[in-house]
Amino acid sequence: MQTRNILVRSAIVAAALAVTGGALLAWLASRTEADIAAHRERVVAEARQAAPTAASATALAALPAPVQRYFAFTFRGAPPPHASHVELEMEGRFRRPRSESFTPTRAEQTIAVHTPALVFAATTPLLPRVPALTARAYDAYAGGQMEMKAKLLSAITVVDEPASPTLNRISLRRWLLESPLYPMALLPGGAVRWEVMDANRARAIVTLGDDSASMVATFGGDGRLLSFDAEEDGDLRTSYHGSGEHASRDDYEAVEGMMLPQRFVIARAAAGRTLPFWEGSVTQIHFVSGD
Repeated sequence: MQTRNILVRSAIVAAALAVTGGALLAWLASRTEADIAAHRERVVAEARQAAPTAASATALAALPAPVQRYFAFTFRGAPPPHASHVELEMEGRFRRPRSESFTPTRAEQTIAVHTPALVFAATTPLLPRVPALTARAYDAYAGGQMEMKAKLLSAITVVDEPASPTLNRISLRRWLLESPLYPMALLPGGAVRWEVMDANRARAIVTLGDDSASMVATFGGDGRLLSFDAEEDGDLRTSYHGSGEHASRDDYEAVEGMMLPQRFVIARAAAGRTLPFWEGSVTQIHFVSGD
């Protein structure tokens, strides 16, 4: 409730500024979009510098059995397409940290395929009956460093989280959590390695420099990846969701020669509870070659 009251008060201030300082707000909003564009350019540059590694038959045969089923389901026996990064658009509903209500949200992501780097930007209304009052939030991760910001009307900063060892590792896990949308990243020889667990689960570990993060993947009988789960509880007291501790995927469809999930639920998890905060569907997905 306290978070909502702060947002409501901030929205009222933003509305007043929109009336009295429209030119200033427009300039500040343009700077926000320029910052997001600069982060995208950095992610794309890192993506194009990261050469894909061909997975050998020996390396594929050494993978845990459920992971082998997953690649057979995803690529259908054909070699994966060559791409340096992927551009995504999504829509659904989002729940702010330490709140219970969801609001409609649109988002875009640019994600490097062969090295952990991404930028996520979202737009969500602040008040249901005032569609012009929106918040623009983004988090970016490149070069092993993250940045997270949220701004009312794309101009007034309400969240500003700089890089830290904890958030850098969370962002590394975020890249892993999103990887069913660019499954070439999960092939052996790249940033991710797999460990055996049981007939339907395997542990994925992603490494960048001295940082690493892991999640447990659960697979269906036909090979599709159903969910990723952290093995430790999340801290629900933080002012940000970070990567979340659980992601489920469904509605797989053929996209550019691969079977990719179209629907998602991203959630916090702690003390035996799973608390969704971002759920919806992919509306556009496009793989971009590094050539």
